[in-house]
Amino acid sequence: MARRVAIRDHLAGVARAALGAEHRLTGVSRLRGGSKKGVYRLTFDDDSTAIAYIWDDAENYWPTAQIDEVDNHANPFSHASGIDLFEAAHRRLDALGIRTPRIHLADRSRSHYPADIAVVEDVPGATLEVLLQRDQHGAKVPLSRLADALGAMQRHQGPGFGKIALLDNGGISQGHSCEQVVLDRALDDLAEAASRDTRIAGGRDRLEDMVRGLAATVRPRSEYGLIHGELGPDHVLVDRHGHPVLIDIEGLMFFDIEWEHAFLRLRFGEHYRWLHKSGLDEQRLTFYTLAMRLSLVAGPLRLLDGDFPDRDAMMGIAEHNLQQALAFLR
Repeated sequence: MARRVAIRDHLAGVARAALGAEHRLTGVSRLRGGSKKGVYRLTFDDDSTAIAYIWDDAENYWPTAQIDEVDNHANPFSHASGIDLFEAAHRRLDALGIRTPRIHLADRSRSHYPADIAVVEDVPGATLEVLLQRDQHGAKVPLSRLADALGAMQRHQGPGFGKIALLDNGGISQGHSCEQVVLDRALDDLAEAASRDTRIAGGRDRLEDMVRGLAATVRPRSEYGLIHGELGPDHVLVDRHGHPVLIDIEGLMFFDIEWEHAFLRLRFGEHYRWLHKSGLDEQRLTFYTLAMRLSLVAGPLRLLDGDFPDRDAMMGIAEHNLQQALAFLR
């Protein structure tokens, strides 16, 4: 797929619509890390800045089959990208008092740019990931506040499980339970990973038995908390007042909170102690952790089928999680 790179002339009209003609756009730079949407920093003549999100197939590094799943919101794990998901998630978090970048403009008209686009606040400060590397003592306040935010989200109960945009419109998710949805996804991820790596292929039967066995230990549940779904420290900005600011929120959904905590444990490592929640279902958490490891093998390998630029980092994610998945067998 030919890549479209937004340049200043392309975004001048968007910038005027978002912030007014008194702010003259002087620079546009693409930010690293996004795989599903284009993320650009807009710079203005008064040294102010903003961030543009562009949902465009030409900005999406995932294979076409994954992109085609965008509108299938009934699948909780379908490709979480799009302005509808973004706006629904933003509204819900804002109502709960959870900090996210303020929206200056959300536009579907294609009159300013040939794709859905949003312009949001550029939050000054580093990500929580960078802060943890540079100043662990200084990260204590943001981590504590992030724990409070997660607590508020997880206490917020939904009428069912699934993506916020779907449920807000009266929709119903596929699958009769969270654990069944995770099981189906884990088996698909296992099959795909086995087709791409001989080490997974060699242990596929035992891994499948383990996945099914762990799923069978999970007791039914009918209460679902609000989760981000992919909340690593790179998806948390820290503003100048030490408040955490959640980004990449399109995957926001009601689901088992153990799914969130399985990811938090993986991504925060030793710092997870700040985010730990008592009373989690350990059997569900163990099952979800293995499922997530398999997803973090199959997903990165699938992404590398395309032209994603940061290939070494993505291969490193796949390799680490492959080893961790195989460790379940030992």
